[in-house]
Amino acid sequence: MLFPENESQRLEVLNQYQILDTPPEELFDELAQLAANLCETPIALISLVDAEREWFKSKIGVTISEVPRSISFGSYTILEDQILIISDTLQDERFATNPLVTSNNYFRFYGGVPLITSSGFALGSLCIIDFVPRNLPVKEQVALQQLARQVIRYLELHRQKIIDDSQRSFNLLFSKNPNPMWVYNQNNLQFLDVNEAAVVHYGYSREEFLQMRTTDIRPPEDVPIFMDYLAKKYSNLDFTGQWRHKRKDGQIIDVEIVTHTIDYGSYNARLVNIRDITEHKRIEKTLQESEARFQVISEAIPVPFIISRVSDGLILYANPEFLQTFRFSPEYLVNHKTLLDIYHNFTDLESLLKILNQYGFIHNYELQLKRADGTYFWAIAALQYLTFNNESAILTVFYDINDRKNVETKLQEQNEFLRIIFESIPLMISLIDANGRLQWVNQEWENVLGWKFQDFQTHDVLEALYPNAEYRQYVINFMQSAQRNWGDFKTQVCDGRLLDTSWTNVSLSNGQIIGIGQDITERKRTELTLKAQAEREQLMRTVAQRIRQSLNLQDILNATTQEVRDLLGVDRVVVYQFDSEMIGTIVAESVEPGWTVSLGVQIHDTCFQTGAGVEYYQGHKRAIANIYEAGLTDCHISLLEQFEVKANLVVPILLEVSSKNPSSHLWGLLVAHQCSGFRDWKENQLDLLDQLTVQIAIAIQQSSIFEQAQTELIQRQKAQVKLRNTLVEKEVLLKEVHHRVKNNLQIVSSLLQLQSQTLKDPEVIKVLRESQNRIESISLIHKNLYTSANIGQIDVADYISNLAASLLISYQICPSKIALETDIDPLNLNVDQAIACGLVINELISNALKHAFPNQQVGIISIALRNVGNNIEMTIRDNGIGLPDNLDWRNTDSLGLSLVHDLVTEQLEGDITLERDRGTVFKIQFTQLTLHQ
Repeated sequence: MLFPENESQRLEVLNQYQILDTPPEELFDELAQLAANLCETPIALISLVDAEREWFKSKIGVTISEVPRSISFGSYTILEDQILIISDTLQDERFATNPLVTSNNYFRFYGGVPLITSSGFALGSLCIIDFVPRNLPVKEQVALQQLARQVIRYLELHRQKIIDDSQRSFNLLFSKNPNPMWVYNQNNLQFLDVNEAAVVHYGYSREEFLQMRTTDIRPPEDVPIFMDYLAKKYSNLDFTGQWRHKRKDGQIIDVEIVTHTIDYGSYNARLVNIRDITEHKRIEKTLQESEARFQVISEAIPVPFIISRVSDGLILYANPEFLQTFRFSPEYLVNHKTLLDIYHNFTDLESLLKILNQYGFIHNYELQLKRADGTYFWAIAALQYLTFNNESAILTVFYDINDRKNVETKLQEQNEFLRIIFESIPLMISLIDANGRLQWVNQEWENVLGWKFQDFQTHDVLEALYPNAEYRQYVINFMQSAQRNWGDFKTQVCDGRLLDTSWTNVSLSNGQIIGIGQDITERKRTELTLKAQAEREQLMRTVAQRIRQSLNLQDILNATTQEVRDLLGVDRVVVYQFDSEMIGTIVAESVEPGWTVSLGVQIHDTCFQTGAGVEYYQGHKRAIANIYEAGLTDCHISLLEQFEVKANLVVPILLEVSSKNPSSHLWGLLVAHQCSGFRDWKENQLDLLDQLTVQIAIAIQQSSIFEQAQTELIQRQKAQVKLRNTLVEKEVLLKEVHHRVKNNLQIVSSLLQLQSQTLKDPEVIKVLRESQNRIESISLIHKNLYTSANIGQIDVADYISNLAASLLISYQICPSKIALETDIDPLNLNVDQAIACGLVINELISNALKHAFPNQQVGIISIALRNVGNNIEMTIRDNGIGLPDNLDWRNTDSLGLSLVHDLVTEQLEGDITLERDRGTVFKIQFTQLTLHQ
């Protein structure tokens, strides 16, 4: 690839225009369109050539925005002084093998005028392109060159606007800067400009400033020093320094200035930024005065302390209490001024400095110290960094704990046996005091968590192990409960990983807590593996069950995409079907809200028509973590970008052509999309989709068989029409039968009523009334059947309302005492289910009326019947006193409850649950049967 001789300068000039990658502009688009119209070509471009590419500022007839410079025509145009014309690109050795010529673009003619600036640099080109060889008349060449000059004029206007904007930005930054700023002439020190902050801070008006020199705002005694300083510093582009300035009111202020050399019009000028440090200087003086006070106070403190230099450990100061405690004479300390002389072990000093360097302070560090006479004693040390006489220093304070340490030594000997036992146990053991501070840990604790006991001498162990405040409080609550059970927690180890652990606690009488824990990472990993395997197996069972239960392919595909998206946690799952021309269509989709919906969108995808995706025909599957690094074709990447895809899993759906021909046919693809970011897939996720495609293939073939069967059914339906007339007569007969059954049940109910009037025993009367209510519930079924338009179905809402009303009347319940509420979905039941439901409602409402509201208590009984998928959920609820806690309602002598249990489990083949919260709630769920069974 050839480059202009002035390539580096050309690129620098191009960048000054700041036009690369800017949005389209109408002026440039009109010029490009005019070039295409004048020369009658399908393509016209205004392009700019940078180091790597030819970028199109305006494009007519193409959709791409740039091409690599290695194949661009513009890289040759900028080498020319005049128009470059290539009548037939295939006859020019420079372009005969160019991809823009040999690919689908077929660029056969090119005419380009270089866009040359007034300084002689070629930035790009105005070009026209045709798909057939041709010549360009001289008249059109002249017109194209004139248009190119017009493009240059617009580019120059664009550049001038950038320069004007930059100048306005400088003026705004200068004038509105909160620090005083001014510009002065280096030759005569005359002020050229000042900002508003300088006018306010110094008290001079802007007009007064412009009549002054920089020497006028300095005290007279500082002017010679300033002039000498300028003479030495003029060779530098910028410099800084601290000076004294004089305000208009005569006040002398301390300032720090930063000076930069700038071009200001025709002047050789300097820009000065000023910061007032008067207050800072005052604080420094105050600090010097405070040092004298420090000497007096430190000598009166009754605690030994020293101040030592960080760099070499030199003792800069020791108070009298220190000299007395360590038995040092002032002369001895002058001759032995290092920290080494007071520590029993040099390693103690190293440990202290290491901890101090890590945390910045140390509290309550126990160590052994050495006196001047060679004796040793135990003390607590507290260390803190500070600045002393402008040097980095360490303040060390000591507390004598020698007596306490002797007592602790005896206790340690007594506890050594227990320590050895705890160290040998393969469990983490820790001791925490009532304030949550770590007192002791065993070796297993340190090995598993990676922390050392010493790490928590000055830090909260729970804060380190459980950084999240809310989760840490949950752990604290568990510890304080001190229950003898195990709890699982996510514990953060030293390297930042979260470890699965299990803990139990033992509370001691002094408020301390012994924590016993173990690493359960492997157990959790096994549990997660089993859970994932169970979820996959459940998904496979669910899809297989749907295939068995439904012949509707669309329902199966919709359910499958939803289940896969939930299990894999992806943003979109689609089923992509090919037609005979290998044009794809999204036939099923489950997508997370917020992402583009592809179902129903017209997709123009020619990738597969041009031979892409051959491996899918052979049954290959793909896991793509990053679509831009997977070697995909441009058309494939463009399609994925249209739907915001960053990564995906793709598995082909293959169908057997026939049992005699084992070869497979590519029906479509099952695809999982990750749109929120790139993603590394697991092997088992790809295998899961592969297994699902087998089930989907079964569903597709099953659906095809079903469609064939539909044709046969149409013929059968014609025969069924003839049977309907016969069924009408049968329905009339059945209605008569139901009518007579209802009348007979009514007679039995009346006989029971007459019988109860001759009896005196209340219990017997009660039994007869309950039997009468059960007969009434069955009688209502037959009444509804012979009055219903559908002889095999029962109107549930009407039936339950009538049944409940008859029960209230039977028990002589006043509506103002016990209210009855119903919430019934519109649904029908067959005879067997209706009778069973009626008897269940009869028993449970009777129980509520008899037992739930004693002593004329006011209450509510509600009945709800709802469709839940393919099931029916029936709920009978009351807000009465509830069933006794010790009552096992499934095993009781009560005929009613036993009847309820048998009806639900055997007749309805459903489930029943009891809730005792604020009353009594029976929830019954069973499968709806639409045919009479």
